[in-house]
Amino acid sequence: MARNKEAVVLLLDVGPSMHSVLSEVESVCSMLVQKKLIFGKSDEVGVVLLGTDDTCNELQKEVGGYEHIVVLRNISVVDGNAVDFLQNLPRGNFRGDFIDAIVVGIDLLIKKFGPTNKGKQRICLMTDARYPIKAPYEGTKEDQVNTISQMMQTHGIRLDCIVIREKLPEADLRVMEENDNLLDQFSRKAIAKIVHVDSSTSLLGALKTRNISPVTVFRGDLELSSTMKIKVWVYKKTSEEKFPTLKKYSDKAPSSDKFATYEVKVDYEYKSMEDPDKVVPPEQRIRGYRYGPQVVPISSAEWEAVKFKPEKGVKLLGFTDASNILRHYYMKDVYIFVPEPGNKKAIVAVSAIARAMKDMNKSAILRCVWRQGQGNVVIGVLRPNISSVDNIPDSFYFNVLPFVEDVREFQFPSFSSFPSSWQPNEQQQEAADNLVKMLDLAPSSKEVLQPDYTPNPVLERFYHFLELKSKQPDADVPPLDGSLKRITEPNPAVFSHHKSVIDNFCKNFELKENPKKKKSSKRAWRGKPSTFSEKEEGVDGEASDIQSSNLMKDSSNINVEKIGNLNPVQDFEAMMARRDSSKWVSKAIKDMQNHVSDLLENSYDGDAYSKAIECLVALRKGCILEQEPKEFNRYLLGLYEKWKDTDLANFFELLSSKSLTLISQKEASDSNVTEEEAKNFPVKTELKF
Repeated sequence: MARNKEAVVLLLDVGPSMHSVLSEVESVCSMLVQKKLIFGKSDEVGVVLLGTDDTCNELQKEVGGYEHIVVLRNISVVDGNAVDFLQNLPRGNFRGDFIDAIVVGIDLLIKKFGPTNKGKQRICLMTDARYPIKAPYEGTKEDQVNTISQMMQTHGIRLDCIVIREKLPEADLRVMEENDNLLDQFSRKAIAKIVHVDSSTSLLGALKTRNISPVTVFRGDLELSSTMKIKVWVYKKTSEEKFPTLKKYSDKAPSSDKFATYEVKVDYEYKSMEDPDKVVPPEQRIRGYRYGPQVVPISSAEWEAVKFKPEKGVKLLGFTDASNILRHYYMKDVYIFVPEPGNKKAIVAVSAIARAMKDMNKSAILRCVWRQGQGNVVIGVLRPNISSVDNIPDSFYFNVLPFVEDVREFQFPSFSSFPSSWQPNEQQQEAADNLVKMLDLAPSSKEVLQPDYTPNPVLERFYHFLELKSKQPDADVPPLDGSLKRITEPNPAVFSHHKSVIDNFCKNFELKENPKKKKSSKRAWRGKPSTFSEKEEGVDGEASDIQSSNLMKDSSNINVEKIGNLNPVQDFEAMMARRDSSKWVSKAIKDMQNHVSDLLENSYDGDAYSKAIECLVALRKGCILEQEPKEFNRYLLGLYEKWKDTDLANFFELLSSKSLTLISQKEASDSNVTEEEAKNFPVKTELKF
């Protein structure tokens, strides 16, 4: 058999109590076969039904019993027919015995493979385990489970059991508890995993439809010091599942060619721009990298020489409080460090360090180079993972941390620094709290959409369409399956049941329709500038009750880099709204200060006063929002000290009449100007900054 070839027997309960979820069972089992057709074309699948009207299995013919169990498909290599079988399961009218079904599945595997293929045989049982299991002829039910478990251990057969229980109004709790105990006994005595699901969405992810063999990314020493090392193996705990590679094929190969692969081979030719007919050979080509206006050529030999080639190894750099490692610093995939299997000293050492880190709330910082010749060094955080199972040792989780080049700075003002008129009142806060509680994904301590049981709807839909396209080349893309839609969209039943909560939220907040933005144009960019009015600023300089200003409104998709003379306020607002770098806030403030100074210096008989005031209003609001009150206050005081005894003195009288004053502590907590000092400006100016 192939190295990773797997044999799977699906044991599916089709009895009366399972009828409501059989459509989801068909979907998840079909998906398993569809993925095997892509990733495991040599895998084999068999299908056994329990709870059927008929009986058809070899054990019933040989020894009797095992009634209402039908072998729908014997173990054979996956093909399109297997999908057809699973998409049209019969509905039975009898109670299924899952213990008998497990025995029938084991019998199929033993007769097919004998003592070979150990560890690559799997039984997948899907049932609700609602009905009692008949007593064996000899011994107890527990003895029967022990005997079956021993047989599974001997032949290397694994058991995956999915217990589906959505709503059980007439269920016998005593019987279900007994059945659960029997299934748990399998997990203790054999290689078995028992999963309980209570929704069709969880069912889609409960059955692992693709078997991925774990591969170590590192085997070696975890170096605590030059004299203290622990043998560890490192695996990937999570890794993003990509779309399968789509290759180019051609149908031009003759049908009589049995060995045709239909693959398309692509060749590239590089030609000279001076002579388009001349092909440039590889030895005459070289890579170039832009450096300013020029292109710097770097040969492959130079590039190989300049590469950083660190030594392979995992070294401890030190420990830090776990609170110092913020969650948003985690990058890429998650790794798991486990002690070297069978190495008792390594197991004890890892457990001791992990438990000490747990007790002291510490995390470790590591420097990692997974393989020799790796072109980069990874710095990451190691967190303890204390095992709750006796036969599984303690381990560590590892997350890659960013370097300074990987961090993106996005500066946002704190809500606590805003004036009270800009913050939600008690009624608004309560309405928001109720909305969050309404959408709680764990209302009864049972989490919905758990990652372990939630499939990627994009991939699932692709695999389904691929199977459909293989049978119907002209088929249209079908609508999204209902179970997958429940992953991507809110539950409408929750919204309808809590309509009063939503209505109360809407009542407490002014909701406006967000119109679709049109493509920017010069005409749209040259909008009407913001104007200052007493409605926007109170008498004492306090921000108005208007909850949102035009300051941060992104009126265009153009990234403004400087303040122009045409629309300085709009340019300033656009620069302040940029979040692609932290420099734009300080640059916008500085540019606006320079622009106001130029307006005043070049003003003739006060002709630029109104425009200067508009710019100062925008600058003041921006400094409040971005928590830069000292910048504005320092600038305004500087203007006053510079021009209070010149012809521009009447400009400050105009400021006073417009109540445009310093930013007080009431408006911005970072300000060191009291409300009284702000009111008296420009009369009292002896303030320290």
